[in-house]
Amino acid sequence: MIAFALSFVFGAWVLQHMPYLPHAYWGLLLLPLAVLVFISRKHDLSKLAALLAFGFAAGFLWAMLFAQYRLSQALPAEWEGQNIQLVGVIASMPQQLERGDRFEFDVEQVLSPNAVVPQHISLSQYSTELAQSNNKLSRYKPDIPGRVAAPPLAFHAGERWRLTVRLKKPHGTANPYGFDFEAWALERNIRATGYIRQHAGNQLLQAAVYKPAYVVEMLREKIHQHMSRVLAGKPYGGVLQALAIGDESGIVQDDWQVFLRTGTNHLMSISGLHITMLSGLAFALVFAIWRRAEGLTLKLPARKAAVLAGALAALMYALIAGFSVPTQRTIYMLAVFAWALWSGRNVAITRVLAYALLLVAVLDPWAVLAPGFWLSFGAVALISYAVAGRLQRPGWLREAINTQWAVSLGLVPLLLVLFQQVSIISPLANAVAIPLVSLVVVPLTLLGSMLPIDSALQLAHLIMTGCMQLLVWLSSFPLSTWQQHAPPMWTLPIAMIGVLWMLLPRGFPMRWLGLFAFMPMLFITPMRPDQGAMQVSVLDVGQGLAVVVQTQHHNLLYDTGPKYSSQSDSGSRIVVPYLRGAGIKRLDGMIVSHNDLDHSGGMASVLSQVPVAWFASSLPEAAVGVPAQPHLHCFAGQAWTWDSVRFEVLHPDFASYEDLDIKDNNRSCVLRITSQYGSLLLTGDIEKQAEAQLLDTVPDQLLADVVVVPHHGSKTSSTPDFVAAVKPAVAIFTMGYRNRFGHPKPAVVSRYMEIGSKPYRSDTDGAVLLDFAKDKGIQITRWRQQERHYWQE
Repeated sequence: MIAFALSFVFGAWVLQHMPYLPHAYWGLLLLPLAVLVFISRKHDLSKLAALLAFGFAAGFLWAMLFAQYRLSQALPAEWEGQNIQLVGVIASMPQQLERGDRFEFDVEQVLSPNAVVPQHISLSQYSTELAQSNNKLSRYKPDIPGRVAAPPLAFHAGERWRLTVRLKKPHGTANPYGFDFEAWALERNIRATGYIRQHAGNQLLQAAVYKPAYVVEMLREKIHQHMSRVLAGKPYGGVLQALAIGDESGIVQDDWQVFLRTGTNHLMSISGLHITMLSGLAFALVFAIWRRAEGLTLKLPARKAAVLAGALAALMYALIAGFSVPTQRTIYMLAVFAWALWSGRNVAITRVLAYALLLVAVLDPWAVLAPGFWLSFGAVALISYAVAGRLQRPGWLREAINTQWAVSLGLVPLLLVLFQQVSIISPLANAVAIPLVSLVVVPLTLLGSMLPIDSALQLAHLIMTGCMQLLVWLSSFPLSTWQQHAPPMWTLPIAMIGVLWMLLPRGFPMRWLGLFAFMPMLFITPMRPDQGAMQVSVLDVGQGLAVVVQTQHHNLLYDTGPKYSSQSDSGSRIVVPYLRGAGIKRLDGMIVSHNDLDHSGGMASVLSQVPVAWFASSLPEAAVGVPAQPHLHCFAGQAWTWDSVRFEVLHPDFASYEDLDIKDNNRSCVLRITSQYGSLLLTGDIEKQAEAQLLDTVPDQLLADVVVVPHHGSKTSSTPDFVAAVKPAVAIFTMGYRNRFGHPKPAVVSRYMEIGSKPYRSDTDGAVLLDFAKDKGIQITRWRQQERHYWQE
């Protein structure tokens, strides 16, 4: 069973990493072959080999069938960005955002003629105040000319609405070491995303649809409203809401950084640990009461009653938490344990784990893509390996220490591969936080949220405040977190062999030799450019710009991408993870081209999380806001050389910014970088005026092999004379998928192509990686092509 479960999971994992989905005919061929292999185990082939082959084929085929069905529920390209009228039910508790709210929507009827819409989509409503305050956001204006914007509609879980929406296919940024939103959406069966148009036909049709899933969401929303009222103004109210109903939107960015640095981030959401401990508390409580009631035990043994109570407590908690994919994995695992206890069988922990592993992969073939899948099952497997089967069971304290040691050490390789960081103080922080949060804060929070006992919520917040003070103190230690480059994937199994060797029982000789298995993972670093060469990464940050330039010993960041909200920006989501994964521990320089949020939005996050030697921009001092590094103004004439690579600032041609009446776009710092093997021109958002000025002052310095096109390909930039002067072989356009500005303009793209430039686009190519290397010319990698998956267009 263990071999079959592992091979089944491996088959599903292989399918999820295929660039294209195999045709259904392969399934028709694969299944009978797998059956023949399985039958032949009684003859020449060994039983183990036959079982492994059958398990792999079954897992591969099962995942393929699931994928083909889900991909068939796609939004046709011709209906992207079109007004579509739908009738459906709000399928999730609306999540409050700074710009409005967002929820999942089950489509019951499509009213627009000939329109094809997936059954499950994600919708957002943007506030009318935002639409009226920014005339660029024309998509939020009323449909009827002259109509006054109406106040936002009030949406609640379980309501049936008729709505006019505009949709697009799920599309996220694509970068090395980045989050794959499209895979996340596919796993959750969100096959289109969009926003609600203001329309006279938008109407509430039914106040409540009483289906089990919708009733649960209604209950979650009631709990959210109750907790928001009781915990209004409390600094960690968002943390308690995350613990009760899985809504993490209220946790501020600074608190997330504390959780990450202390390795306790798994505790601040509905983790398997909380569900397991709550189930264990229910089991212990019912067992203690039931065994003392003779009449009850005659009807049902105490252990079975306790198992039933524990399973129901876990299921109820998971439902209130939204029954997310991670909670589902925990429920399936606990169900297998409950079945073993109920049946009274003495089942080995490895077999129980194999059943749970197989059940999760069967019900959710995309689970193998989730880090939580490997971390949760890995943690249980490590605990069973390190604790189970010992000749003498240690005391509870020593067993707890051994368990924490096994998990902390054993998950290091996985954490480095998945997140490129490990909390060094995690064992100490978790030793305090796990019992405090799981055994005290969570039960009190659930008690106060489901019953009118406000004092329980107040007490839970008071205890959480004390826990946070300890975690903040621990996170302030300079060496609280180990961060490094992303190790090569082949180093993972070697490191895991070292982990297993180090976790052998006491008495085995030289267990410390397992440390040497970590050496490849820690010390094999990404290759740096040679002297005079450079590597350039034009990151995919959506509608914005962020470029990383590496020479042999130096690193430069040009622009930091957009800001999404007060708690989220591309600096923390995209730029910093890329720098960490690429092994860039510090920036020798950072330039923010101009004062526009799609270029400077991630600035504060980068400056707060990455050491920066110097920081230059065209921003006014009041807009910088981060005094950690001295701020320099960029101006024409600045130049420096790193590792035989020349950097020159060509614009603006003034050093004083405060009194000049010039548009922010035309203040952009224009940077020309010349290596021994090619040149690059970074232009920010300069428009016609700045381009004309460059043509007048430095026409001979504009020639470049590669240009990051000004202003994302706007019609206000890239004049014919400027394009002819630059004459790039490669033109890179950076923009968001189906952005509201219509960038890049077709006329601008054609202008570059007419002079022989090859265009690249971040919305369809993802990150564009350029290697200016000796004897190779300029090697260009499109990340969406390099790491293609079958769910991508």
